[in-house]
Amino acid sequence: MFNKKSIYLDNAATTSVDKEVVNAMIPYFSEKFGNASSQHLIGQEAKRALEESRDIIAKSIGAKREEIIFTGSGTESNNFVLKGLFFANKNNNKNHIITTKIEHDCILNTCKWLETQGAKVTFLNVDSEGFVNPEDVRKAITPETLIVSVIHGNNEIGTIQDLKEIGKICREKGVYFHTDACQSYTKTYIDVDKQNLDFVTLNAHKIHGPKGVGVLFIRKDIKLIPLLHGGGHESGLRSSTENIPGIVGFAKAVKIAKDSNIKYMERLRDKLIESILKIQNTQLNGPKGEKRLCNNINVCFNNIEGEAIGGFLDSYGISSSTGSACSSHSLQPSHVLKAIGRTHVQINSSLRLSISKLNTKEEIDYVLEILNKIVDKLRKMSPIK
Repeated sequence: MFNKKSIYLDNAATTSVDKEVVNAMIPYFSEKFGNASSQHLIGQEAKRALEESRDIIAKSIGAKREEIIFTGSGTESNNFVLKGLFFANKNNNKNHIITTKIEHDCILNTCKWLETQGAKVTFLNVDSEGFVNPEDVRKAITPETLIVSVIHGNNEIGTIQDLKEIGKICREKGVYFHTDACQSYTKTYIDVDKQNLDFVTLNAHKIHGPKGVGVLFIRKDIKLIPLLHGGGHESGLRSSTENIPGIVGFAKAVKIAKDSNIKYMERLRDKLIESILKIQNTQLNGPKGEKRLCNNINVCFNNIEGEAIGGFLDSYGISSSTGSACSSHSLQPSHVLKAIGRTHVQINSSLRLSISKLNTKEEIDYVLEILNKIVDKLRKMSPIK
């Protein structure tokens, strides 16, 4: 029915590049290959593509074009905002950072490194579905607080935070507000003014764009110390010759994103969740409905290993994940599932399936058929009942 390795359900790790995106990028590898900093015609052709792409991405989140800085990844953008802001304010008695226990590793590890440089960091708890209580943010803010950083859509359990409410508190208290929106971008609403956002991290490869290109929205007139020093590219904030093919591809991926794709993925997501939860002794990680990313499914199978389920699925050509791909080499249990109160056994039994606009109903039906067989087989083999 399906060829081996043909059903990809790990789109939270990365997505395939859309054919329209590939076609938009191709000329900038060979025909329009110029350096955007060059003054000649070929260079200025690249410059126009760069600025047109900047406009598209700025408009998509309600930002001004000069507030969009291109980077090499979401990880770089997250490092840039926290480190750049901290060092820009090191002499202002503002050394306190507030974040959560369910952030992506690049935020958590940046915060831990900044602690070695004199930062004080508060890691907020979340509830059993992964939500941050805005009042906990309010209570954590002190006169020394510099920035609050809260992930928008969680990469493991799909929880979508209330940015507007948290942003309102940050604005009232006079502290900066940053969100890592790599997973949520083009999948749910983002408006930098209406949600009181000072910094937003985005990347291309989660939305059918290329790998190796990210964005940091920086609200106008906020000072950051650059991570990279060189020729003064990106308004002096990110030196490096701009990746024009990647940036053009990023903008094209944004341009072709449709609300109808979101609705379609929500239907597939809900079908998967409802069907999997009919399997005995299963439990959903994260919320249901509109407060969950449209493409995210994460379930505990209790008493059988998620790794074993994933391995059997792979043998049928179905790609899945037992957690975040960025840390899948680690033997440490998921910090996100731990933060929402899952036990060690539950964490080890969890599987993440993440869909895209390219998946079909027929694929989902096949996955459910195979998944039921695998779980039944593993349950019979398990010494723990």
